[in-house]
Amino acid sequence: MATKAKQKLTPAQQQYQALAKKNEPRRPLVRNCIIAFLVGGLICTIGQAITEFFVRYYGFTEVKAASPTVAVMVFIAVVLTSIGVYDKIAQWAGAGTAVPVTGFANSMCSAALEYRSEGLVLGVGSMMFKLAGSVIVFGTVAAFFVALAHVIVDAVRGG
Repeated sequence: MATKAKQKLTPAQQQYQALAKKNEPRRPLVRNCIIAFLVGGLICTIGQAITEFFVRYYGFTEVKAASPTVAVMVFIAVVLTSIGVYDKIAQWAGAGTAVPVTGFANSMCSAALEYRSEGLVLGVGSMMFKLAGSVIVFGTVAAFFVALAHVIVDAVRGG
């Protein structure tokens, strides 16, 4: 708890906060990290298998197989979110499901499902981008700076 907020608490509330913190069960940090790593790796392995499928059976190059692979992974995540499975996996696996593109698809689908009763435009259309907006902006800004660094490095190398 922040020190400013803690100062506003009465002595009894501060004592309770200290007691609650002392008795709070410890989180198994190492176990959670290992599970997140394994689940995130499994999701990426499934994505790689889908890429290999497109390369082998449809004759795509690895670069050309990337877009349909992402589409399939997003579709799988949306279906699993819609039937309530992805959220259960995410509760168990933690950040391992949030990092790949499937985590983004899950967040978009969850928001759309949550606000569908408010209508397509004001509910689904606007609310699902509330969470995704920051991700899209961050991705765009990060891509700009990576491209800028790439241009600078190429200019320095004389390429």
